[in-house]
Amino acid sequence: MSPRKSVLQELTREMIMEAARNLFVKKGYQHVSMRQIAKELGYSHGALYYHFENKAELFYALVEEHFFMLDQIQMDVMEKETGNEDKLKEILMGFIEFGLTHQNHYEIMFLIKDEEVRNFINQGPSKSYELFAQNISSLCGNKVSLQEIYCIFLSLHGFVTHYCRHVNTFEDVKEMAIVHVNFLMKAIA
Repeated sequence: MSPRKSVLQELTREMIMEAARNLFVKKGYQHVSMRQIAKELGYSHGALYYHFENKAELFYALVEEHFFMLDQIQMDVMEKETGNEDKLKEILMGFIEFGLTHQNHYEIMFLIKDEEVRNFINQGPSKSYELFAQNISSLCGNKVSLQEIYCIFLSLHGFVTHYCRHVNTFEDVKEMAIVHVNFLMKAIA
């Protein structure tokens, strides 16, 4: 039996999730194995199973983390001591900024088409959209319909997906994002 290879640092869930996120986006869920993730990190695949039972559990952990991050942006805005219009603008801008700052996260959350992982993704968007709809409705004094809120969501999603992978950072399109959010604000008012 050969001696155990020493590692530079202890393997963490965060390290595994980061490597998996990049590989899932780059190659697609079906084309990534736990062995490939371990190889990317320079660890044995057995080390990953200490943190995750299987690839599906790892993927689910990513989806949960990403939607928590997006939802947290809304919750932080709603706690601020500013007016409704400022909060509304900040939620809309926050969605765009999140999507373009965390492009790999966004792709996993909304753009992976793999049937095997569809079940893991379905709950996250529904809960997140429900929070979005409640906040938009509340900030607009309940004057917008669910269909109008969904149109706002689709507009933001379209903006992010249009620029996703075509810009390096949110800052690259910040001015256009401001124009887009102001346009949506006029439609809501």
